[in-house]
Amino acid sequence: MGERSRTRAMLVGRALARRFAGRAKTGVVRRILVAHNLLLGDVVMLTPLLAKLRALHDDAEIVLLAAPALVPLYASRPYGVRAVSFQPKRSATTRALLDEAPFDLAVVVGDNRYAWVAAALGARHVVAHAGDPSWSRNLMVDEQRPYAAQPAAWGDMVAELVDGPPASPYSPADWPAPPAAAFERPAGNYAVLHVGASTPLKLWPPERWRAVAAELEARGLEVAWSAGRGEEEIVAQCDPEGRRRSYAGRLDLAQMWQLLADATLVVAPDTGIAHLSRATGAPTVAIFGPGSAVACQNGLFWRDMPYRALTAEDFPCRDQRLLFGREVTWMRRCTRSTAECAEPRCMHAVTVADVLRASDELLQLPR
Repeated sequence: MGERSRTRAMLVGRALARRFAGRAKTGVVRRILVAHNLLLGDVVMLTPLLAKLRALHDDAEIVLLAAPALVPLYASRPYGVRAVSFQPKRSATTRALLDEAPFDLAVVVGDNRYAWVAAALGARHVVAHAGDPSWSRNLMVDEQRPYAAQPAAWGDMVAELVDGPPASPYSPADWPAPPAAAFERPAGNYAVLHVGASTPLKLWPPERWRAVAAELEARGLEVAWSAGRGEEEIVAQCDPEGRRRSYAGRLDLAQMWQLLADATLVVAPDTGIAHLSRATGAPTVAIFGPGSAVACQNGLFWRDMPYRALTAEDFPCRDQRLLFGREVTWMRRCTRSTAECAEPRCMHAVTVADVLRASDELLQLPR
């Protein structure tokens, strides 16, 4: 039996046993679980939910599941949240997770299959978004709530999974910087250009990054390249002579937080780093192509953050309406593969002038 099969058997058996024993009334909420298997950007965008849960239940313990690489970001306990390592493919993390049971309330975000995790952990009440197309994923959900009928930031939509007024607008003081190992940072004012992305269809052309780098240097900023592990070649294409400092593949996420937080400006494609940068309070320009700039907008919660989302509005082939398997009528995004899309024209539609214009707006803001 493989790792994933062991994990599934462990969770399904525990979930069924607990549910057949009967569902208790919710009562007083002392322990809350936020269950998911999301990537960095989506996890950061859960912050409006975490803030709202804390405002509603000031004495409750809030436990957030997170991939192992993301857990250190929460070492400073933003909103008093404790992040717990969870990786479905590794049964060891699941066994450790079972020791966390039970919970009074579980909020499941994204794929409703993680309601089974919540049930296995003895959650008395499980709430999730409606519309997951798989009936089996919904078996352990007690309450389903629809996505917003009108355009909204995804984080604000997730926060509506629980009743109550919206949380106070975000301030960087709400999420203290996590402790990080020392590394050499630029000495003066600098801009971080994060050039990596989760798919080639979110990459911006190297020559445009070079042009932006040159213009920012002319504005008195040192330029530092950033990219993930395995993306060093992307930086090499942007800076073939290696003239500028590069952090590609060298930093963990806690260190990345520190680099972003101290930056005068951050420019990135629609990636987890763009959302992490917004959380640090760094002035951030995010370049959107296939993704939805509307769903990733500041919205209510992030409204005070210096963030600009650049996109080509109403791009013709950004025409898909699915979000985590659910049809959302106002959504416009694209999840096509490189086999289906040879060239990311939606990314190319955002120009150097667009990026510089947004950058100049942010550089004029007081910090």
